[in-house]
Amino acid sequence: MNDLQPITHNPSLDLMLERTTHVPVELVWRAWTEPELLKQWFCPKPWSVSEVELELYPGGAFNTTMQSPEGELFPSEGCVLQVVPQRRLVFTSALIRGFRPQPPEGNPVGAFLFSGIVDLEAEGEGTRYRAYAIHGDSEGRNSHEAMGFHDGWGAAFDQLVELMSSPEFRG
Repeated sequence: MNDLQPITHNPSLDLMLERTTHVPVELVWRAWTEPELLKQWFCPKPWSVSEVELELYPGGAFNTTMQSPEGELFPSEGCVLQVVPQRRLVFTSALIRGFRPQPPEGNPVGAFLFSGIVDLEAEGEGTRYRAYAIHGDSEGRNSHEAMGFHDGWGAAFDQLVELMSSPEFRG
């Protein structure tokens, strides 16, 4: 069942969050791939996600708009690179829909480009979850880490687990 190309983690360029949860793979996958669910957990509170456009095919859009507690909007355009249902989702901020390179105005000053890889693996009734943020240079990696990658992505994952553990999903 391990037919996916393994991820080669380069600590000087990549950040990784690895967790295990009781939430089954199919529910973690739904949280990542259904826009209305993604809106509910994708960024740490008190921030929120006001818009999601997600096209689950290579070249499709992975667009989100995050909203600060003060109401300021932070749109982000990206592109889906790989979809292996209930196993792997890969997206990037370096490209937009249709594999077009991100225009310079789409990458604000101080921002960095990265690709995200979400790997899911059944572990008992639950899921082993690995999320990678891979960068083209150590400067981008270090900037992403300094802005709180581990705390932010960790808090978002905790929100995903809380959402998908609710009676609505646990049947």
